[in-house]
Amino acid sequence: MAITAAMVKDLRELTGAGMMACKKALEAVAGDMDKAVEHLREQGLAGAEKKAGRIAAEGVSFTALSEDGKTGVVVEVNAETDFVAKNEKFQSFVREVAAQALKTSASDIDAFLAEKWELDPEKTVSQQLSAEISLIGENMHIRRFQKLHEENGFVQDYIHAGGRIAVLLQVKSSLVNEAVREMARNIAMQIAALKPKYTSRKEVDQAYLDSEKEILLAAAKNEKPNAPEKVLLGMVEGRLNKELKEVCLLDQVYVRAEDGKQTVGQYVESVKKAENAEISLEGFVRYETGEGLEKKQENFAEEVAAQMGK
Repeated sequence: MAITAAMVKDLRELTGAGMMACKKALEAVAGDMDKAVEHLREQGLAGAEKKAGRIAAEGVSFTALSEDGKTGVVVEVNAETDFVAKNEKFQSFVREVAAQALKTSASDIDAFLAEKWELDPEKTVSQQLSAEISLIGENMHIRRFQKLHEENGFVQDYIHAGGRIAVLLQVKSSLVNEAVREMARNIAMQIAALKPKYTSRKEVDQAYLDSEKEILLAAAKNEKPNAPEKVLLGMVEGRLNKELKEVCLLDQVYVRAEDGKQTVGQYVESVKKAENAEISLEGFVRYETGEGLEKKQENFAEEVAAQMGK
């Protein structure tokens, strides 16, 4: 039986599934509309697309590590409400996504969504996501993932507040023992808490530095218009150094420093000396769930008034 555009349109309106999914469903059941609806429900596709326009800025950021500890991945999966984000079914799906992302060869999220779902190769990752949306009843997104690998050391992970923040830290080390791992855990917690942008000053883009110097110099001239150039440049250097100490991990004051002055870099050096090992921090990833996403604005007073007909 020939599948017409009108049949696809009707099935789409009945189920909310995508056009291609509707076309394939009709082809699979020789155009039988009722069976096509059942087919889409079995695939978990019915109803998913109707939720696609709703804001999903809550959710969980999660990590997974390889057995040898040399590779780690961090993923972010979003849902509409914090209630669903704390649901075991949702969190189980996030763990499954992280496990697949750890093994994937995909270089971006689109390629990842298009690959076969490891737990059910009849579906893609995207189709499994649609099935979860239908089951859980909220719009959901697999937003992003990133891997780190360190052949000559290990990757340390840290998850804060049940998945509100997730961190991976790449540690190159000639020795991997409990003292070195404790150092890595402490620094991963520092990354979660103080939100550095760079590992070291070497990573800071020169264009950014030049731009900041121009801005700081203009501000210094406004503050002290009659100051000699040497004084102004000193002010710029001091303020830029202060800024870099906030955004560069190795320059940050280590939050657990007993003297309140020791930097993260100095903390690493102290562990290197104590353990007689070569240790360096090679990079990190920090995900904060929902960062950069539009949040759904709730006005519960208006909602209650509307329900009461006022």
